[in-house]
Amino acid sequence: MPLEEALLRARVRRLTRRARPRARTPRPRRTTDPREVTPKRTAQLLVGAFAAALVVGTVLLLLPAARTGPGPATPLEAFFTAASAICVTGLVVVDTPVYWTPFGQAVILALIQLGGFGVMSFATVLGILLFRRLGLSARITSATETKSPGYGDMRGVLLRILATTVVIEAAVAAALGLRFGLGYGYEPARALWHGVFHAVSAFNNAGFALYSLSITDFAADPWVTLPLMVAVVLGGLGFPVLQQLRREWRRPLRWSMNTRVVLLATAVLLGAGTVFLCAVEWSNPATLGPMRTDEKLLAGLFQSVIARTAGFNSIDVAAMHPVSWLGLDLLMLIGGGPAGTAGGLKVTTVAVLGFVAWAEITGQGAVTVLGKRLSRSVQRQATTVVVLALGAVVTATTVLMLLHEDLGLDRILFEVVSAFATVGLSTGITAQLSPAAQLVLVALMFLGRLGPITVATALAARTRRTLYELPKERPLIG
Repeated sequence: MPLEEALLRARVRRLTRRARPRARTPRPRRTTDPREVTPKRTAQLLVGAFAAALVVGTVLLLLPAARTGPGPATPLEAFFTAASAICVTGLVVVDTPVYWTPFGQAVILALIQLGGFGVMSFATVLGILLFRRLGLSARITSATETKSPGYGDMRGVLLRILATTVVIEAAVAAALGLRFGLGYGYEPARALWHGVFHAVSAFNNAGFALYSLSITDFAADPWVTLPLMVAVVLGGLGFPVLQQLRREWRRPLRWSMNTRVVLLATAVLLGAGTVFLCAVEWSNPATLGPMRTDEKLLAGLFQSVIARTAGFNSIDVAAMHPVSWLGLDLLMLIGGGPAGTAGGLKVTTVAVLGFVAWAEITGQGAVTVLGKRLSRSVQRQATTVVVLALGAVVTATTVLMLLHEDLGLDRILFEVVSAFATVGLSTGITAQLSPAAQLVLVALMFLGRLGPITVATALAARTRRTLYELPKERPLIG
């Protein structure tokens, strides 16, 4: 039959085609171009840029013109101060307004601005302004620092970040400068310098101050503490949140999951931190005890905000109750929003773990966050970041306790968490630590500033397709 014959011939042709050997052309081996931009190379560029800025800052602070006393600063003093500034931490081993000259303070301020804005982002913006050209390497590197979703409009993204930084810092500097000039009788030049320095330090969540006792003399002055709090919160929200609020602040239903989580977690942490600190320190004669009720609430709110990795203090941290130190440890470790100037684990990372735990407790099949399903890869990334961070904190705490057994666990843990989360709050033991212990803190500051960025980028880029699955088995939990 014609149909059967046609089918038979087609089958024969298929079998013949399969049996016919195919000439295979050898695939060219892929060679790694040293100029190729990879996540690993991007992380190396980030670390290298921060290290280069750290070296330059150290050299400048070693100049005799940077120190008020005779001769230059010691290498460790200059190195520690530069590291604390570039990592926007605020821990100090010398008294900033007394030890450093205006030139040295200007160097510290420049390092703070570089560290807060991001060395790569700052260099890229300079390249745009000078050469009007933005290469792929600079785009990817800057996108890593700014957490931009893409590279196409990186020029506009960086310029908007720069504009946001300048506008906020200028507004806060003007408010502080006017208060210092009109309220405290500062000369115009001094009032302007103090306003600019503390505005940049606050927005970049650095915590450096031009007063030996930080902001304790202004604890009851809302005209000083409120602008600082606003700058700290705005810097800690993160640039993606600020940009979305600028565009769609009237349409909250269109906010992304990141914006909603950051705003919700920030409000909860600020409120809970204020209540906790006021409750513990309300009757402490060395902190909130002598203040009026409104002053206590203001100081409690200020310290709750500052624990978001800023480093100022309006009350004596060393005189706080150890329970308050523990609460501040938690606030500092959580930190602020991603892609901002704050440090810590970031509120989104901790929130993801909280939603995962809630889904497991309630027996949900998938983890949902504010009406959206959460990717499993994000859950694994958050878990990895937290585990690595806790490992770094525990290791550093162990090392410092071996070096300084007399200081106690609570003070050492506070110092370690403050360094890793790039906060800058201290119980007053930083200058008492040995050189080896201070170098451990420098390593923690560097790791805390760059670690979450590089680790999160590496984890996001390591997604690969597996061709097989192993048999399942589970251990006993709990």
